[in-house]
Amino acid sequence: MLEETSALFHFPPINANQIPDSDAMADRVLIVLPLTDTVLFPHMFVSVFLTDPVANRAVERAMADDRTVLAILQRDLDFDAPRLRDLYTIGVEATIQRLRKMPDGSTSVMIVGRRRMRIVEPLDESPLLRVRAEPLLIDEQRTLAVEAMMRAVLSLYEKITKLSRTLPDDAYVAAMNVDAPGGLADLIASTLPISSTNRQQILETVDPEERLHRVMQLLTQELDLLELENRIQSQVQKEVDRSQREIFLREQLKMIQRELGQDDPAHREVNSLRSRLVAAGLPEYARHRVDDELARLEAMPTMSPEYSILRTYLDWMASLPWAHVTDDQTDLREAAKVLDRNHFGLQKVKERIIEFIAVRQLVGSDQKAPILCFVGPPGVGKTSLGQSIAEVLGRRFVRLALGGVHDEAEIRGHRRTYIGAMPGRIVQRLKESGTLNPVFMLDEVDKLGADFRGDPSSALLEVLDPEQNHAFSDHYLDLPFDLSRTLFIATANVAHDIPDPLLDRMEVIDLPGYTEEEKLQIAYRFLIPKQMKANGLAGLNIHFSDSALRSIIRGYTYEAGVRNLEREIGSVCRKIARQVAEQRPPLQLVTTRAVERMLGPPRFEISVAEEQDQVGVATGMVYTGNGGDTMPIECSLMEGKGALMLTGQLGDIMQESAQAALSYIRAHAAELGIDGKRFEKVDIHIHVPEGATPKDGPSAGITIATALISALTGRTVRRDVAMTGEMTLRGRVLPIGGVKEKVLGAYRSGVRQVILPRKNQRDLVEIPIAVRQKLAFTFVGQIEEVLDLVLGPPPPKPDPKRRVVK
Repeated sequence: MLEETSALFHFPPINANQIPDSDAMADRVLIVLPLTDTVLFPHMFVSVFLTDPVANRAVERAMADDRTVLAILQRDLDFDAPRLRDLYTIGVEATIQRLRKMPDGSTSVMIVGRRRMRIVEPLDESPLLRVRAEPLLIDEQRTLAVEAMMRAVLSLYEKITKLSRTLPDDAYVAAMNVDAPGGLADLIASTLPISSTNRQQILETVDPEERLHRVMQLLTQELDLLELENRIQSQVQKEVDRSQREIFLREQLKMIQRELGQDDPAHREVNSLRSRLVAAGLPEYARHRVDDELARLEAMPTMSPEYSILRTYLDWMASLPWAHVTDDQTDLREAAKVLDRNHFGLQKVKERIIEFIAVRQLVGSDQKAPILCFVGPPGVGKTSLGQSIAEVLGRRFVRLALGGVHDEAEIRGHRRTYIGAMPGRIVQRLKESGTLNPVFMLDEVDKLGADFRGDPSSALLEVLDPEQNHAFSDHYLDLPFDLSRTLFIATANVAHDIPDPLLDRMEVIDLPGYTEEEKLQIAYRFLIPKQMKANGLAGLNIHFSDSALRSIIRGYTYEAGVRNLEREIGSVCRKIARQVAEQRPPLQLVTTRAVERMLGPPRFEISVAEEQDQVGVATGMVYTGNGGDTMPIECSLMEGKGALMLTGQLGDIMQESAQAALSYIRAHAAELGIDGKRFEKVDIHIHVPEGATPKDGPSAGITIATALISALTGRTVRRDVAMTGEMTLRGRVLPIGGVKEKVLGAYRSGVRQVILPRKNQRDLVEIPIAVRQKLAFTFVGQIEEVLDLVLGPPPPKPDPKRRVVK
């Protein structure tokens, strides 16, 4: 509840014959401040750190009144949220001098004690502890007995201050300047290293002579402990001197052995290190440093604490691959075969690797290794692609998971001055690889964190910069280390979570995910053989039908990658493996019905287009981490005063798109055939279904505008047309991202015509030809083009001459 530390003591002169007046001796209602580790004495300053909300409220209430509290020690020091029965009955009336809020949420309070008080009546326990207390009348008369006791106490205190290493030198001087016997006892009790219980006993002792007697007993015990401690320290010092003498004699013995031609184990270890360092092929600048450190190690006693630190450093220097590199394979045809064998699709990545090998073949070892960054949703094969690249190049593969790394020292290492220091993970992985040019994968670079220990992403700036990483500085090595030959490949799920300076240093290659046809081919080529082998079915003639695989892809997985698809195929294989283990005839052909029987009813349902043309409903296109889909946007009108309501967990950007669409419609109401006065008579409600899912982004601008215009004009919207695009206040349609995923999602939903911004026409090359051939694409630059395409004819106006016969 409380963390308390004594910060300052102040003892003004006390008049021994001072007798308080009647008003000063009257009862007072005070707010109680419980103390858990400190006893406050009169005329003493104490700094208290408060973490309990109740104690904080007590201090804030006292600050608002007269800054006065009753500081009392609680009986159980480990008990949080004490009540009045948990406190002692005698405390000290205190004044709050200073209050400060700390960065960790606690409160620092400086209080000064005034006089002893006794609780006479408990009042409140919630929300604050309040009591009625009376001051204790203390007679500070100095008799001969009291004077003699004060001298004896001062004599013992002087001896303790000379022996103690914790008491300040001026503590005895401060005690000599106290005239009151009770004040002298309080001062000494507050500075002695005694328990809070003993201090509370001193506080509750009202008679000054008895208080001095208790303090004298405590001083005698403390003096005995200090004298015993000093005797033990003298003995330890003698043992240390004896150890130093042994070290000196051992060094003499080494010299004698060296003269006689006999070598000791430490000398053999240094020679072994020297041989390893010579074989490591260190560069010239590192060679000079190592020679100096070896000379220091030879002259250093083996019992020295720095000996093991220096030896570990030299061992690291000898273990690093300073000059060892592997030869790259430059056969382009063989590289293309390996990539096609291990991965289906991903043409951009494969072309980039082939280009790197081609340039390597022409330029040689002078080529700077690129810094690649694979960005894509989970399960698309980013990590396995790095392993394939290492296989193609004939290099070793190392991986470093960066997810959750918060300490900069994880990248750059610790300096040798720290206990247990070691190099950063970059250097550690290079030591494990044994080469200077492995394929180094930095996995999940978008999940780096930063806190008070530093920013790891800033430390990676030097690692992932081809112009700087030839002289990477690791704190432990304290020498430049060449990383320019290492092929770094970073992976991330989303690019916008990567810091901009780090993203600028990398060549980003997007892996948007697989289409249904690509998943089908991956399942046949890779996933089914792998799972059949893993589940003991490799020798059996078991096949999956196309319809069965499509039902798994559509109904049991909802992802851009194939990780869950592999998991569901494995589940089917395990069901068949059980049939074989039970000596039942196994299933030879897995059909859609067999999939539903083994995996249960489908867990996912892809959105479908509206069944008929409706007023106020337009079909948009959305891109999530699991792929593309369609998203209907609904607009409804009701009598009101022109309010706009947005529901469906819409983000700030999407809400701004709705505001912009409404502003455009109001500005062009006459052109759109809308009565301008109608906006003041109706409330507009825009809703996006699946309200449990947060939605954001500007690409729904033209969809919201179309739904609004449809609702205001009564014209229907074509159900077989999906659209996406950002709209400005002037009606311009701006380009958007994620075209491939959105188009594929619209295709699965039964849409046959797609409206895209005109500047996104260049993105059609990423869409599979089979999908392009089955969809009609319309590219627009203004919202008027969208309306002409998707809105139906205006509804017929009612005939005013026609009478309704009831």
